[in-house]
Amino acid sequence: MDAAYHVPVLVDAVLQYLLREPEGIYVDGTLGGGGHAEYMLNALSPSGKVIGFDYDHEALQFAQIRLKRFGDRVQFIHDNVANLVHALSSVGITKVSGILLDLGVSSHQIDTGTRGFSFQSEGRLDMRMNAEQRLDGWTVVNTYDRDTLADIFWKYGEERTSRRIAREIVAARVQHPIDSTRQLAEIVGKTTGKRFLQKTLARVFQAIRIEVNNEMDNLQRTLSSAIDVLHPHGRIVVISYHSLEDRITKDFFRDEAREVIRSENEFLPDIPRNPRLHVLTKKPIEASPEETLRNPRARSAKLRAAEKV
Repeated sequence: MDAAYHVPVLVDAVLQYLLREPEGIYVDGTLGGGGHAEYMLNALSPSGKVIGFDYDHEALQFAQIRLKRFGDRVQFIHDNVANLVHALSSVGITKVSGILLDLGVSSHQIDTGTRGFSFQSEGRLDMRMNAEQRLDGWTVVNTYDRDTLADIFWKYGEERTSRRIAREIVAARVQHPIDSTRQLAEIVGKTTGKRFLQKTLARVFQAIRIEVNNEMDNLQRTLSSAIDVLHPHGRIVVISYHSLEDRITKDFFRDEAREVIRSENEFLPDIPRNPRLHVLTKKPIEASPEETLRNPRARSAKLRAAEKV
């Protein structure tokens, strides 16, 4: 396995905002290759533990090797972190001291052409985080109707030429199925000039990946579940890589930190409420120029943190 499977981003900020209890139990909800978990385990006391979730079996295999020296201080769960409450209870855990979510796709997944995540690598249109699930990128591209495809490209990729791209895809698949990342990239290339091609491809592939893995709904479910399993003063840290994820996280933190519910009727008073979160980052933490130079993936990373009241 490649030693560079996972280069963790914003490590110092993760440790600063997340690790409030050195002897606590922490969840790495998107374990990947175990990069963040390794730093967390090194920073915690010898009795501190990490529960690592990942839906990708390859990632878990790699992380198990990387973190083997920590023994029973780390536990691995092959599941989507959206199933947080049930998965933790199945291993006898009801409360944790902190939860980390490093969203998006790992470098390894992008660089492995057979996984079908990247337009820069030749491979079958797959894009599944979990190879056992039924829905894949091929099914989305070859069976969704034109309007649904266009809506996905707009909603999850914020692609302004979404309808034109969807029209080209539907026309092309009448001739033969669109099987590979290269074929899809060539079809998208017909809809835009070279100047904007890379960004358009990135948005289209991102949108299909989000649809395949139900990423936005899973993020919402995970954030809601996180509050239930955190100890009082427990922390949640979220690292996002595109505006949709960051917006969901920001809005969730803001809503859960509200002390009043604004009345829609100007003649009625606002309703006081007990906030469930205290936001620790008024603005997202971003990588320094030095880190971005070392790890280009950090360029788009935004970290937000909150504490359970």
